[in-house]
Amino acid sequence: MIAAVAAGHPATAEAGAEILAEGGSAADAAVAACLASCIAETVMTGLLGGGHAIYFDAVSGSAQLLDCFVAVPSGTGAPMDELEVLFGEELVHYAVGASSCAVPGVPAGLDALWRAHGRIPWARLVEPALRLARTGVPMPPAHASCLAMLAPVMTMREGAAIYAPGGTLLESGGMLRQPGLVAALELVRDEGAQSVYSGTIADSLVSLIEERDGVLLRSDLESYAPRWSPPVGATFLGRRVATRGGLSRIGETLDRFDPSGGDPALFAALDDAATGAGHTTNLTVVDAEGSACVLTTSLGLGSGDFLPGLDLHLNSMLGETDLIREPLRPGERMASMMAPTLVFESGLELALGAAGGTRLRTALVGVLGRVLHDGSTVQDAIDRPRFHPADPLVNAEPGVDEAFLSALEANGRTVRRWPALHHYFGGVSAVGRAGAGADPRRSGAVRP
Repeated sequence: MIAAVAAGHPATAEAGAEILAEGGSAADAAVAACLASCIAETVMTGLLGGGHAIYFDAVSGSAQLLDCFVAVPSGTGAPMDELEVLFGEELVHYAVGASSCAVPGVPAGLDALWRAHGRIPWARLVEPALRLARTGVPMPPAHASCLAMLAPVMTMREGAAIYAPGGTLLESGGMLRQPGLVAALELVRDEGAQSVYSGTIADSLVSLIEERDGVLLRSDLESYAPRWSPPVGATFLGRRVATRGGLSRIGETLDRFDPSGGDPALFAALDDAATGAGHTTNLTVVDAEGSACVLTTSLGLGSGDFLPGLDLHLNSMLGETDLIREPLRPGERMASMMAPTLVFESGLELALGAAGGTRLRTALVGVLGRVLHDGSTVQDAIDRPRFHPADPLVNAEPGVDEAFLSALEANGRTVRRWPALHHYFGGVSAVGRAGAGADPRRSGAVRP
């Protein structure tokens, strides 16, 4: 294994690599990188979102899952705002507004990760993100493209000054400036993660929710706690796989997938009625000792509400219909498709995760097959064109085998051929014996 950080934005990867270079653990680097992603990748994620992580401790040889996903609030409020967004070639329905905001888990999760496995002072881990907040961050192409699609939400209220300064939407290369995040990160540095649950940020969040008739209560914040648990086990190509259960069904899909059958076998393992589009990011870290952390976070689409003076975007998880498969009960975690994953063969062989909502499983399983069966490098496996079945459609990037797609059409499936690689098809970041890789669909980057 190499020591590296793979993430969804160059600034995110650089923040993690900076901490690794100072002797930080995989947990330290993951915390710093995640905080940086909450500045550089605010089209995809944010501090008031939720996430899942898996951590492998090379000394003990043990792996644990960390659940810091959002919880269901206990209040009642105004109806959510319904809207439709053209996500690439697909029209997706969303519900946003203050009532879509669930109890955030990212800050508590970062604190738990650091306390369990960190060795660098907390304030130092905040510094890379704080620098980004002070200077601004250039928008990479994939993030600018995503912003163009999400503009109706991202600019509906306070976000207009951030994402469309002077009335013009930011484009690739434009500087994303979020001055309020300086104050927000200084609070996180000085008050710790508890600022979001019982401190200054909590006060601001509760005030905004009350003003806009949301459903989140102060008691919901005060009672939130991250959870550690054993990973879900699976076997694939003679390797031991550690992942999480939930909506992604990675373990079950790997059980059905024989990569020697190529694209038809992958299609058969994946084919179901899953649809929808999430906005998520993933980062993967392996440190010099061989410990690893994979962390996936998301705001959902984002509610369209920002904390005044802090530029923190509220999550919209209660409006993510793909996550609501059963009645929501106050205090319980919402369901999630996130699946941070580790693969072992005589030690850790591959650490990876993906962003992409329902396409997350498609991306992860495809990359696993190409690296572990085909012998591809990690980056080549990530770069390869993808398809995603969403009954009755099959979405396909250019470069997917045309004979395979034609056979699907002959069997009655409708194939939607996309004109280019697109972040609809997920964003994988991975570090392993076959190298490290980050997804060009998300303008990802790798840093040693």
